[in-house]
Amino acid sequence: MTDPAAPQAPATGPALADIVRATIADVLGTTPDDISDSTDLEADHGVDSLELMAIGAQLERALGVQISPEDLMRAENVGHAIALLTERKAAR
Repeated sequence: MTDPAAPQAPATGPALADIVRATIADVLGTTPDDISDSTDLEADHGVDSLELMAIGAQLERALGVQISPEDLMRAENVGHAIALLTERKAAR
């Protein structure tokens, strides 16, 4: 299994979504199949602010973009977070 936090080739679209799901699953100790666009990390998995910071840090390394914890906290679900990260990657 590949390390979701390892540097990746520039990701967009489905590849970016796969990286986000793999990273979240890694931090939560689950599988990417358990993470969908409609997954609410707080309500569905009980994610707290420390876990969210760990997810953000791994995503920053994997995607090469800056992500504030506040941005991730405002994301309503995983799909919203993927959209935010897609915008960040496009702005680079």
